[in-house]
Amino acid sequence: MQIKVQPMGPYQTNCYIVTKDGKDIIIDPGVGATEWVKKNVTNPIAILNTHGHFDHVWSNAALQKELGVKLYTPKDDVMLLSSSSWMPDLPPSTPDVEIDGDEELDLEGIKVKFRHFPGHCPGCSTIEIDNAMFSGDFIFEKSIGRTDFPYSSPQDMKKSLEKFKQIPYDKTVYPGHGGSTSIKQEQQYSDYWIQQL
Repeated sequence: MQIKVQPMGPYQTNCYIVTKDGKDIIIDPGVGATEWVKKNVTNPIAILNTHGHFDHVWSNAALQKELGVKLYTPKDDVMLLSSSSWMPDLPPSTPDVEIDGDEELDLEGIKVKFRHFPGHCPGCSTIEIDNAMFSGDFIFEKSIGRTDFPYSSPQDMKKSLEKFKQIPYDKTVYPGHGGSTSIKQEQQYSDYWIQQL
């Protein structure tokens, strides 16, 4: 499995392309991601959103149209794809598939696991493919997603961190911003963040 990453837009939001068995999966195509994605995929099969914030979904609609692939978005964040109080000029997008909570998918033979970790926003999720977890804005290196935005919930974030602590294995974590880390490393800080919320 190969992972390409490119920080996009003013918030340097990581857009990922995961290539396995000659198939490309695009994760979180943010502001200005369309051209980079088109140059770096040969056989795209899906676009996945970790959550619905504008800096992660900006190029959804353009890539759906240009690549002709399905968009998968957590159900509880679908309302964020058509309007943003921060970015009124957000290009609206409509998912082909709404992910409901924790779901496992088989995308042309590639196993994809969504885990629902609300708090930063209602649909906030991680996406696991093989030995990688794409954590969106739930978990970062030595940090967590903010809980002071519209639709954020510190109470939900506490529950999500408790759930995260229970994951019994380790994988490399690729966040929505910044560099990679690991599940085991960030589990060490979960209690600290729970106390801070």
